[in-house]
Amino acid sequence: MSTEATPQQDPQSTVAKKPRRRLLTTTGVGLVMVGLTVLIAVLSPWLTPYSATATNAHIALMGPSAEHWLGTDQYGRDVLTRTLEGGRYALLVAFLSTTIAVVIGTLIGAVAAYAEGWLDEIISRVMDAVLSVPAVLAMLLIVTVFGQGLWVIVLAVAVVYVPAVARVVRGAARPVANSGYVTAARARGERGLPIIIREILPNVRDTVMVEFAMRASWVILLVSTLSFLGFGANPPTPDWGLMVEENRTALTVAPLGTVAPIVSLAILVVGVNLAADGLAKRMGVDRAARAAG
Repeated sequence: MSTEATPQQDPQSTVAKKPRRRLLTTTGVGLVMVGLTVLIAVLSPWLTPYSATATNAHIALMGPSAEHWLGTDQYGRDVLTRTLEGGRYALLVAFLSTTIAVVIGTLIGAVAAYAEGWLDEIISRVMDAVLSVPAVLAMLLIVTVFGQGLWVIVLAVAVVYVPAVARVVRGAARPVANSGYVTAARARGERGLPIIIREILPNVRDTVMVEFAMRASWVILLVSTLSFLGFGANPPTPDWGLMVEENRTALTVAPLGTVAPIVSLAILVVGVNLAADGLAKRMGVDRAARAAG
């Protein structure tokens, strides 16, 4: 009686597959959380029949009911509607400011890594000076001087995070700038800008992508903090930070007006962090080292 040999499974390949599956699961969960938040923010006007800004003093501070699932706030506005639409402002500001900060910071960091010498020293000292100022304090100063418009907030956040992005990209681009193909390009007489665009930036793409995801989560929290302090979204704009500030005095009477935006903000930030961690591990970028640098 013949018996067929059962193929032996390599233990090392089995062990290697488990972290990979865990990584894909973590990244997938993060992307789902972010995707659902963005989708709900976009479709929110069609998900509830109420206005996010219309007030009604007769139903102020109502508890959950069949008409208002999460109750109403102190102005009689539907909490569910304001929570669903509340992510719009934070998402818009976070996307615009993170994009501007990463683009400008990447260019500055790449130029500093390529130039070296006195130009690198000047750029590094300026970036260190800006980084020495606490982010919230710097933003409060900018908003106080220039106002609370959307683009003021966007530019303020970008100014705060450009030095950090530039510092990370400079560290990642320095080995590339000293590589053989960059030296060969210099020997051929190519100018600095084409070398930076064609040779350096493509080789730090993974770092830039991870940096974008990582900074986005911090920007969302920073924008919500500004709104909570009264320097972000202007009432009656539905915004999670502003909702917490408006409803915290009625926490014992109508807690959902405060709890709902906090939970929504936590879901978005945790989702972005999970996606960023998964992206960093998949691309082999040491996120902890980048953040410390």
